[in-house]
Amino acid sequence: MAEDHMRYDILTQEALRGVVRKVLAEVAKTGLPGEHHFFISFVTRAPGVRLSEKLLGQYDKEMTIVIQNQYWDLKVSETGFEVGLSFDGIPETLVIPFSAVKGFFDPSVQFGMQFDPATAPGAAVAEAKADASLESTATSGGNEDSAEKPGEKVVSLDSFRKKP
Repeated sequence: MAEDHMRYDILTQEALRGVVRKVLAEVAKTGLPGEHHFFISFVTRAPGVRLSEKLLGQYDKEMTIVIQNQYWDLKVSETGFEVGLSFDGIPETLVIPFSAVKGFFDPSVQFGMQFDPATAPGAAVAEAKADASLESTATSGGNEDSAEKPGEKVVSLDSFRKKP
C-alpha cells in the first residue's frame, strides 16, 4: 500500500473538531436548542487544559462533562472552549483545547464522534511534554504503571445511547 503523504487521518480529525467548534460556538451565542445536550470527554493532562487541582485529583487522565442544564459563560475560540460548571455544588471554570477532546456525543439525536488526541495539531509537542512529565514522576517515586500508554484506552459512547 502507498504511504499516505496527505495524512488524511489528521485532516479528518481536524475537520471533525471543526464540527465541535461550530456547534459549541452556536450554543454560546443562542443557547441549546430543543433537547440537544452534549457529553464531552477530554484528556485532563493535555497541554492547555485548565481545571482545579481538586478535579485533576479526581480525574487524573480523562474526564467527561455534560453541557445541558447548568452551565454558564461558554466561550469558544479557534483553539478551544471555556465553560463554567458545578461539581458537588462548587462552581468551576474549565478551559479545554479542542486538541484534548476525545469524544463528543449528543444523545438527543444519537450523534457522536471520537477523536485521537495524538493526531491533534501540536500532538508531538504535547507528547514530548507528557514524556518529560512521566519521567519526572518515575524519578520522584511515582507509580509507573499508572501512566497511560498512547492508544491504550478506547472510549465507547455506546453507554450513553438510548436503549430501544
